[in-house]
Amino acid sequence: MERASAPWSRSAIMNRLSYKRVLLKLSGEALAGERGSGVDATVVQFIAREIEAMQDLGAEVAVVVGGGNFWRGGTAIAAGMDAPQAHYAGMLATIINALALQDALEQHGLHTRAMTAIQMDQVAEPYLRRRAIRHLEKGRVIILAAGTGNPFFTTDTAAALRAAELDADVILMAKNRVDGVYSADPRVDASATKFDHITYLEALNRGLQVMDSTALTFCMDNDLPIVVFDLFEAGSGARIIAGEHVGTLVTKDPVSTTA
Repeated sequence: MERASAPWSRSAIMNRLSYKRVLLKLSGEALAGERGSGVDATVVQFIAREIEAMQDLGAEVAVVVGGGNFWRGGTAIAAGMDAPQAHYAGMLATIINALALQDALEQHGLHTRAMTAIQMDQVAEPYLRRRAIRHLEKGRVIILAAGTGNPFFTTDTAAALRAAELDADVILMAKNRVDGVYSADPRVDASATKFDHITYLEALNRGLQVMDSTALTFCMDNDLPIVVFDLFEAGSGARIIAGEHVGTLVTKDPVSTTA
């Protein structure tokens, strides 16, 4: 079923957005919700509505999904599993999540493409940069699975790499019930303070939980802004791309202030 056309000019709306092409990073755990593992259908439907709201503003949306709700490679490695084998198993977990998210998005009438970094031709397209960009230009949500296709690299690193390849304006780093970057984990430390803005280098030096250090260093080297926000604050993604300050902005330079 074709999705009804929006009653505005897509190009006109995009010209007014703070971020026109975004890469949304979702953890596998986020898809599990309170269950802690597997996929919670209610949660996935909520995420689909949030992505729909972003696209309805005119943004081009790419999504990178993790797989921790099905498989934890670190746990398997600690138990004696061969490390590359454990990482490849994790890549397969991300594909399950990509298919679940794709189905939810299509139930909302969005046009989608699931793309994988390892061959999975029966269920998804192979990731090809130029094809992915073309899908975005055509208004399709692309869901990028299987990480980078290589062991030892996290889906955080995949998100940073794909954002650079696709010329994304920002990485939206979705967190589970945490609304930004804090000096400590606010769920266990009541004295933790939130940063409205922080630089890559500050985050690295402080060891803050923005994303893994390889991914964060890559973003710093390629000047890719990151917004860390609470995925489950309804409408937060759309507010970010519309220019509202939400969560924590991570950039190369400090925000200048005037008297």
